[in-house]
Amino acid sequence: MVGVGQRLGKAPRRPAGRTDGRMEASSALRGGVRALLLVLLLCASCEGRDSDLNHVTCGSLLKLVNTRHNVRLHSHDVKYGSGSGQQSVTGVEAADDANSYWQIRGRPSRPCQRGAAVQCGQAIRITHMKTGRNLHSHHFSSPLSNNQEVSAFGENGEGDDLDVWTVQCDGVHWERDEAVRFKHAGTDAFLSVTGEAYGHPIRGQREVHAMGAPGPHGWWRAMEGVFIQPSQEPLRHDEL
Repeated sequence: MVGVGQRLGKAPRRPAGRTDGRMEASSALRGGVRALLLVLLLCASCEGRDSDLNHVTCGSLLKLVNTRHNVRLHSHDVKYGSGSGQQSVTGVEAADDANSYWQIRGRPSRPCQRGAAVQCGQAIRITHMKTGRNLHSHHFSSPLSNNQEVSAFGENGEGDDLDVWTVQCDGVHWERDEAVRFKHAGTDAFLSVTGEAYGHPIRGQREVHAMGAPGPHGWWRAMEGVFIQPSQEPLRHDEL
């Protein structure tokens, strides 16, 4: 038996013109290793691209669902009858309502690059697609729960500093399958739903308001939408 590191005797002389099988095997092995390394590199690259697709990005158009009450953030050209009198913001159970689409944008003084992943802790604006007004809050009382009113404010995507919300999440970026909180930059209150329902003319829709402390009613997750990627076509998800 030959131990590791021991030397074998001289190999028998091969007839002229005969190919060395061991050299062929060694060459094939090296080729196989190179191919395997190439596959691993390609897989790593694909994994990186797939990871990029998991982020919510600037410019994306999406729906946000409250994970506690399973209603989507919604607005429409219906004004509050009290408080600010601005455009109302509600929660709806229907998944197919076009009035539930919102666009993720940078703050007025610091726009975010189209397709860039939104970072945890980043200040953003959330703009209603149909009306062009921004998710907004202030110290008016909400009509049903007497929490802090949340409205849609501005024209053509431009309002004021009370349109700014900070994304609160774990990790580095806002992941599409992750529940996050939205903290109002101007008042430090959290976007929430606690279940109060309106009557006419928006019967059954839930009140959306802001609360002074984080809690189980303030978690939101990205749902249906068009997710913008850097230098790529929009990534369509579910309805769009």
